Amino acid sequence: MYVCIEPVFMSSDNPPAPVSRPQRPRRPAFDPRVQPWVPSHASFGAVPADRLSPAALRDALSTSHQRPLDIPDESVRWFPGREGDPVEAAVLVPMVMRAQGVSVLLTQRTAHLNDHAGQISFPGGKVESHDVDYVATALRETEEETGLSRTFVEVLGGLPRYVTGSGFAINPITSLVRPGFDLAPDAYEVAEIFEVPLAFLTDPANYRLHRAVLPDGTTRQYYSVPWQQYFIWGATAAMLRGLCQILSEAARIRG
Repeated sequence: MYVCIEPVFMSSDNPPAPVSRPQRPRRPAFDPRVQPWVPSHASFGAVPADRLSPAALRDALSTSHQRPLDIPDESVRWFPGREGDPVEAAVLVPMVMRAQGVSVLLTQRTAHLNDHAGQISFPGGKVESHDVDYVATALRETEEETGLSRTFVEVLGGLPRYVTGSGFAINPITSLVRPGFDLAPDAYEVAEIFEVPLAFLTDPANYRLHRAVLPDGTTRQYYSVPWQQYFIWGATAAMLRGLCQILSEAARIRG
């Protein structure tokens, strides 16, 4: 079953005051790698290669998108202890302009963190009171986590806000990254930094839709997009599939 998630929009110029609440460590109640899955069936196709150039990406992503996306809605089921207003967060979607093609920079979180431990994610984190907008949060958190200097980053626009069952409202900020940067990952938060070809991530045939039965008898649906030894799943896979949808629809409109 596909769920059409309606984004909740807030001005990136005036993010809400940060929500702070006690956080208990949270681990999935299942092994996401071994749950049954079916191939992803999408109403959109793979993004043509000529629409993955930096110029085409600027054309498609330089505005904030406000359309519903065909991805599972995690916000319909809060994890125990995470009820209430979501914690506002922002992530950077860093698309590195490599000579062999654009790639997406991702991080693998360390295993001891309270939230999303060991999972693959975009660099980013919670909105702080001194952040003037979501862009500021995404750039600051990216520098702190990975060492990627904002001087290499060209901010484009926003993707629809994604609310997770773990109680975070994630505001993704797309960007192009000029090569030549140095990385200095925060050893407490980041176990590894790697890149995945954008061409792979913008082909819906590479996505799987999983169905996990939870201990209370309910079910959870989530996407994965495995690449090499990396198992990309959950919110990150959903937002990447949303990016694929946006770019595919833009390519179709532009012919």
